Amino acid sequence: MKPLGAAACGHPQTAEAAELILRDGGNAFDAVIAAFLTSCVVEPVLASLGGGGFLLAHTAAQRTIVYDFFAHTPRVALAKDELDFFPIHADFGTTTQEFHIGLASIATPGAVKGVFKIHQDLGSMPMTELAQPAIEIAREGVRMTAFQASILNIIAPILTVTEETRRQYRSDRHPDSLINAGEILKQTPMADFLEALAREGGDLFYHGEIAQVIADICSHGGGQLTRQDLANYTVALRNPVDVRYRKHRVQTNPAPSCGGTLIAFALNLLEHAGINRCEFGSVRHLQLLTRAMRLTNEARFQAHSAASESTALEQLLDARLLSEYRKKISGNRLSLRGTTHMSVIDADGNVAGLTASNGEGCGHMIPDTGVMLNNMLGEEDLNPDGFYRWPVNQRMTSMMAPTLLISPEGQKICLGSGGSNRLRTAILQVLINIIDFGMNLDQAVNLPRVHVEKDWLNVEPGFEADVLRPVLDEFSNSRIWRQQNMFFGGVHAVSEQDQRFSGAGDRRRAGVAMVVAD
Repeated sequence: MKPLGAAACGHPQTAEAAELILRDGGNAFDAVIAAFLTSCVVEPVLASLGGGGFLLAHTAAQRTIVYDFFAHTPRVALAKDELDFFPIHADFGTTTQEFHIGLASIATPGAVKGVFKIHQDLGSMPMTELAQPAIEIAREGVRMTAFQASILNIIAPILTVTEETRRQYRSDRHPDSLINAGEILKQTPMADFLEALAREGGDLFYHGEIAQVIADICSHGGGQLTRQDLANYTVALRNPVDVRYRKHRVQTNPAPSCGGTLIAFALNLLEHAGINRCEFGSVRHLQLLTRAMRLTNEARFQAHSAASESTALEQLLDARLLSEYRKKISGNRLSLRGTTHMSVIDADGNVAGLTASNGEGCGHMIPDTGVMLNNMLGEEDLNPDGFYRWPVNQRMTSMMAPTLLISPEGQKICLGSGGSNRLRTAILQVLINIIDFGMNLDQAVNLPRVHVEKDWLNVEPGFEADVLRPVLDEFSNSRIWRQQNMFFGGVHAVSEQDQRFSGAGDRRRAGVAMVVAD
């Protein structure tokens, strides 16, 4: 059989859309566009045409470019008393988390412009064909998985804010509750919208009828987006952060987004400390890993306190700052958002890693489209200086970090993750597992993880109690989880070397991987 490529995504039908396009002769970029459009239908909380994201594209000609189509702040900030902006509490079972939603939480979405720019530059098949899998599923319906149904329930307060969202996600069997696992979710307005979009192009969203609708609902309801915000949105093309780690090449998302730079910073600390001389799951492994996470957080805020976010990120890889933090790692005793990722690689050597987010959604859909708009201005992680204080007309930062690893032997591994602030530590650990511990993709992705944030150490089950004791002693607060959880990210990865393909989907987020052959 002739190998065609591999895909790893967060839902079986997302991966199947990529597979279908590869079988029809499309390249990795065609396949990832089809996968993303399908994810908007089958992973409706995690992906949306009302949000944004990033594509790390590595072409057969060995060129790597990052397409930044993330959210952009409005050109004008309105007075607080004019805004539709309010908190809700999402119930994660073991804890609750506050998010801010409403029309004033919407930043300019970049997803539609991003998809069409990627298609224009790198695609080989008509957009009408790439959208067809998503259109058919939206019209015929998707059977809700237990994982997707659980996410809907977590953000139920958002999905019940307006009549249109309630109607879209209401259970047919139990009209007073949201759709349950096993029930069929049909999205006819989404199917119609995707058909029109694929036929007419992105101008429909940014200059045409949809732009006017978005501007109208914002101006009448306390939002801040205008037609000018939409008309002026552009996709930014960036060179990746490109670092060497133990003779491997790591390329990832650059500033103004922060996830990729923070991963590169942590890798530098860990290489200097010699984590490759440790055994996975040992005291030394976990101490070095958690110290690196903690120091990365510290360095980010030290740099940010004296500079803009973008400048701060550039300073993080400055040799003097790295030297300072290398000294700290070895000896010193130290005192949901909705995101999904898809990785595709084809037989010609094209690699596509696309990470997308809608925040949690603002609670409002674009009328008659089935598209939920984002709440990026209501995301605490994305507004470190506080709500209402974001700089106008500026690309927002993000932790999202689609990443390419190239080994000295020429193996290419594409990976990325959902998981808000946890996604960068998830990607970091998978990279370490592959490079330093020699794991295969499935092991690297699905073995237990740790995460450090705000002096809290979170640990998945699977590490020995005697090993954990001295690691936990370095933190004032810690939590050992009872089972693996989507809190720790969702890394979906594919690999190719000498036309041999493999993939791994993260079981924490019901990930799916498939190798495609003709």
